[in-house]
Amino acid sequence: MSLIVSILAFLSSSPTNSQTCKSTCGPAPVKYPFGTGSGCGDPRFQTRVTCNNQHLTFITHTGCYPITDIDYSNQIIYITDPSMSTCACTQPSKGFSLDWDAPFSFHDDTVFALLNCDTSSSPVFKADRTNNSVSPVCDSGSGSRVCERLNSCQAVSRLGVPVSTCCVYTPVDLGPSFEMDLQKLNCGSYSGLYGFNEHPDNPDSWKYGVAIKYKFNFDNEYPPMCANCEKSNGVCGYDGAYNSFVCNCRSGINTSMDCSFETTWNGSLTLLHNSNEGLWIYVLASLVASIVFLKF
Repeated sequence: MSLIVSILAFLSSSPTNSQTCKSTCGPAPVKYPFGTGSGCGDPRFQTRVTCNNQHLTFITHTGCYPITDIDYSNQIIYITDPSMSTCACTQPSKGFSLDWDAPFSFHDDTVFALLNCDTSSSPVFKADRTNNSVSPVCDSGSGSRVCERLNSCQAVSRLGVPVSTCCVYTPVDLGPSFEMDLQKLNCGSYSGLYGFNEHPDNPDSWKYGVAIKYKFNFDNEYPPMCANCEKSNGVCGYDGAYNSFVCNCRSGINTSMDCSFETTWNGSLTLLHNSNEGLWIYVLASLVASIVFLKF
C-alpha cells in the first residue's frame, strides 16, 4: 500500500526547474570549464572565473577583472583592467599578472606597453656606456610604433614624458611566472591591447584589454562526458571528495551520465496528467506489480 501511495504522490507532482548550475551569468553564456558557482564547471577554474551579481569576473592575485567576452571555440577569455591606461585615459597602475599555477597563459595577440618608465633605473632599459645612452630591452620593432601611436593620444601626451620612456612587452617576455610588477619595473602605468581593429595608426580604435588562453586539461581535450551532458541540456559540474564528474540537470538532479532521461520523464508525466485513463492504467499496473511482488 505504501508503494501505491508513493506512486500517486509522484504522479501528482511535476519536476521543477531547480537547476543549481546555470548555463548563463546575466546575458553571458557559461560553458565548461567555467561555472556559475560551487560544484559547477571544472574545479580548477571554479575560483578563477566567477559569476558575481550576474557578471563574469576573472580573478588573479593582482585583482579582479571584468570579463568582456569568452571565445569558447578558440578558448580565449577577454578581460579589462580598470587601472589600465588607454588612449582615452591614463592612470597609475600596479600592473597585471596571472597566477603561475593556473591553467592560463597570455594569447599571442596580447601586447603590453609600459608607460612612463624611469629610463635610468628601470630594468627594461639597458645603459650603453659607449655613447652614454639607454635603450629598451623589449620590442624595438613594432613595439616602438605602438609607443609612438600611444604617445599621440591626448591622455598620454599630458604626462609630458618622451616616447622613449615607453617600452612594449610581449607575453613571452614576462617569463614563466607571467608577472608584470610595475613597481619593480619602475614604470608608472601600462596599456594592454589585443588587436588594432584594422586601424594600426589610430589608437582610439584599438581593442584595449588582455586576451588570455585556457586549456581544458593536459591534452586540451573536451571531456566527452561533459559534451554529452551539455547536449542533453545539462550543465557540467563536480561533486564528492574526489571532485567526480556530475551532470546537473534542469530538475536539479545530478547524474553521472547525462540528462536524456528527463525527456522521457517529462513526456510521461505530461501524458499521465493530461489523461485520466492513462493515470488509472498506470496506477492499476503499479498495484498489480506490488501485489505480485508481495505474493512472492
